[in-house]
Amino acid sequence: MERELQADPLLQVRDLEVAFPIKGGLFNRTVSQFKAVNQVSFDVYAGKTVGLVGESGSGKTSIGRAIAKLLPIHYGSIHYRNESIAELTGSALQRYRKQVQVIFQDPYGSLNPRMRIQQIIEEPLAIHFKQWSAERKRTRVAELLKLVGLQPDHMGRYPHQFSGGQRQRIGIARALAIEPEFIICDEPVSALDVSVQAQIVNLLQDLQEQLNLTYLFIAHDLAVVEHISDHVLVMTQGEIVEQAPADRLYQAPQHAYTKKLLEAVPVL
Repeated sequence: MERELQADPLLQVRDLEVAFPIKGGLFNRTVSQFKAVNQVSFDVYAGKTVGLVGESGSGKTSIGRAIAKLLPIHYGSIHYRNESIAELTGSALQRYRKQVQVIFQDPYGSLNPRMRIQQIIEEPLAIHFKQWSAERKRTRVAELLKLVGLQPDHMGRYPHQFSGGQRQRIGIARALAIEPEFIICDEPVSALDVSVQAQIVNLLQDLQEQLNLTYLFIAHDLAVVEHISDHVLVMTQGEIVEQAPADRLYQAPQHAYTKKLLEAVPVL
């Protein structure tokens, strides 16, 4: 733990606010703002997993999208490797997008149904490795499919030919294609059957150990993040109400909302 405290965090979020305009009136002008995220601060250390847990509408996905620069920052800051991501443009922004990737929640909606699996996984390669030959990209796709537990000869198929769990494995392969170091897992198992959820979580843990990845793992279920997370943030109504090392939070939750979430976890 001392080593972690002495090292700089890979990601620093400070006083983050993400707001959405509320429009109204005759000319549909912005009349107010809704704060989806309000004064949120936390750190993520390299090689670790931070679980971000909260009910639907709590603002957790907005945090992930702000880190991925898919949503603007209304107030506060996000620093990656001590550099503000708000200032990134051009080639610096492209380097950041190479380092930070997203695994999306819906394995059905996040894959283009008109594209073959090879095309889907090759997309980020075509953007970040333009000098690669077609054969090299094809070889990389085959490696990635094997890495996530699929067969290389699956690359010629379409998304509808796979189950939900297999589609999420394809989404993971796409996120890993350009060798990122930080992955935002935006509810990667919430759309899957319970039996498949465990397989995907185990796969993510194996990949983290194998590739030295860092995760922000977003979920609405404390049970899902229990075994994968080193540190857990509990969020409601746009604010983090409790954060602690995972073992401490599960053994001795302090906030009433955390206790309610833990009570809602089914016990077999």
